[in-house]
Amino acid sequence: MAKVTNYISEAFTELKSNVTWPEWAEVQRLTIIVAVFSVIFALVTFGVDKGFEVLVAKFYALLKN
Repeated sequence: MAKVTNYISEAFTELKSNVTWPEWAEVQRLTIIVAVFSVIFALVTFGVDKGFEVLVAKFYALLKN
């Protein structure tokens, strides 16, 4: 258990002293960029899914007739 506690303590020390953290404005800007691209990717995925749904429905309708 002492090894785990030591590991966590050293990890926090490294995060405080050795990691260069971005400025808050940069974090906000990058968060907005990620959110916008996530929404765009979700909409594209939705569009492709709906397109395949229509194609499969038409294919099965052709097979039925």
